[in-house]
Amino acid sequence: MFKLAVFLKPYKKECIIGPAFKLLEATFELLLPTIMALIINNGVDKRNIEYVLKMGGVMLLMAILGFCCSMICQYYAARASQGFGTTLRNTIFKHISTLSYAEIDTLGTPSLINRITNDVNQLQLAVAMLIRLVIRAPFICIGAIIMSMIMDFRLSLIFLAATPVFAVILYLVISKSSPLYRKYQQKLDKIALILRENLSGVRVIRAFARTESEKKRFYAANDDLTHTAIHVGKVSALLNPMTSFVMNAAIIAILWFAGFHINAGRLSQGEIIAFVNYITQILLALIVVSNLVIIFTKAVTSASRINEVLAVSTSIQDSESQVQHVISGTSPSIQFNRVSFAYNNTGDKVLEDISVTLERGETIGIIGSTGSGKSTFVNLIPRFYDVTEGSIFVDGINVKDYHLHELRNKISIVPQKAVLFTGTIAENIRWGKQNATDEEIKAAAKIAQADEFISKLPEGYNTQVSRGGLNFSGGQKQRLTIARAVVSKPDILILDDSSSALDFATDAKLRRAITESSKNMTVLIVSQRASTIKQADKIIVFDNRHIAGFGTHKELMNNCEVYKEICLSQLSNEEASK
Repeated sequence: MFKLAVFLKPYKKECIIGPAFKLLEATFELLLPTIMALIINNGVDKRNIEYVLKMGGVMLLMAILGFCCSMICQYYAARASQGFGTTLRNTIFKHISTLSYAEIDTLGTPSLINRITNDVNQLQLAVAMLIRLVIRAPFICIGAIIMSMIMDFRLSLIFLAATPVFAVILYLVISKSSPLYRKYQQKLDKIALILRENLSGVRVIRAFARTESEKKRFYAANDDLTHTAIHVGKVSALLNPMTSFVMNAAIIAILWFAGFHINAGRLSQGEIIAFVNYITQILLALIVVSNLVIIFTKAVTSASRINEVLAVSTSIQDSESQVQHVISGTSPSIQFNRVSFAYNNTGDKVLEDISVTLERGETIGIIGSTGSGKSTFVNLIPRFYDVTEGSIFVDGINVKDYHLHELRNKISIVPQKAVLFTGTIAENIRWGKQNATDEEIKAAAKIAQADEFISKLPEGYNTQVSRGGLNFSGGQKQRLTIARAVVSKPDILILDDSSSALDFATDAKLRRAITESSKNMTVLIVSQRASTIKQADKIIVFDNRHIAGFGTHKELMNNCEVYKEICLSQLSNEEASK
């Protein structure tokens, strides 16, 4: 948790002024029982009304000042805790944005969402309590014990005897509850995962009539979370009653022995009332401490989970080279040199010994069976993952020598799953080029065959896109994502099975428009359809992690059995031979 204290540096003033005013309020509170004793001894016993009113006024003034100090502390605590949380969230989000696909896959999206929301909220609460109560509660305890020792040292020894008992209770509760809080957070991550899957896949769940089974799955996970919460609640709930029991036992002992002191004349009635007030203050302060222990135990668990995220460094290290890359017109657009890749060091290779050269301006078709490595192949070009072995060159330069921003500015990719963002259609297309004009947006939409349906919408390009693009069909979403990719006129355009929802006529128009508008653009089309890629300049055929064939449609039909089998399974002999 101390590692995260750096985020409180901008709030040093708040962290000093807040506790200072809280200590001032605590000082006023500690003086009140003594003043009450004076009122009883010098005012009530002696029937001195003037003294009672005078000292009562002093008590009222101190109470008002204490309230003002408390409000000032509350203000600074709120500023510090909210500022701390905002800065921490920004830092975590910025750090997550630097992670590669590999690290995000390992941590898991639901867990990351929980850490950036729930865990940060827990730390915000801890910071607020740190400023407001962490100094005040011990100060009240120590101050009340000192004041009671001044009044009667022997009676105050009862407090001191109760202290180690209280310390043992705290240790037992912390040691038992801390691991349980970590399990609770992990099970909360699982709940978030199930919720995310169910909310995003609600149509599929209903289509397959799996609603009841998903309910049972959620109930099971929720019950598991509930059992853990109850367990940790039982352990934490012991703290307050055990603390109260120890302190009330101390109070009974003090009142018992105080009776002998009063009979012997060593204590006045006012002093014993003050003594009881100090005991009550200590008891209330210890209850606050016990609650703080629970809050900080949760915060320590949350801090460790956040530190886990911040400690993860991306496996995709950006190049530190300041050299401006000079692109040679004779260099191939993309070159794979004996590339192998596995998603983790101990896993099986997804690609093995891939060597291929793609020239500038070519349209390359990529085809193969499911799981043969097609999407992995194209994801390695913009360095979404780093190769396990070998090298990849773009325009004759190793991709690892590019700055990531420079490399990815050269490449536009349309992923398998069409992803749109809330906003207008124009704003979504401008993701590809922030300063794109209306004419450029319309031109990109025409290439993607999207202008036709956009122009029919009442608000045209200003039509709002709902969350995830749910107000558009699958084919419309794919065309919008293609428009987003082509608006920047990239050097390399990657279409990863991004026309699967289009009919054959629209698909043909799309391919023709891309070819006409991309004279110097290298286009990679990943597809399961042989008809989509058969007119490409070159075709790469993947089979079981390897390249099974590379060449034109006619060449592959003659010398690549895998490609021939795919074509004949989809096309007639006449169509395949063209």
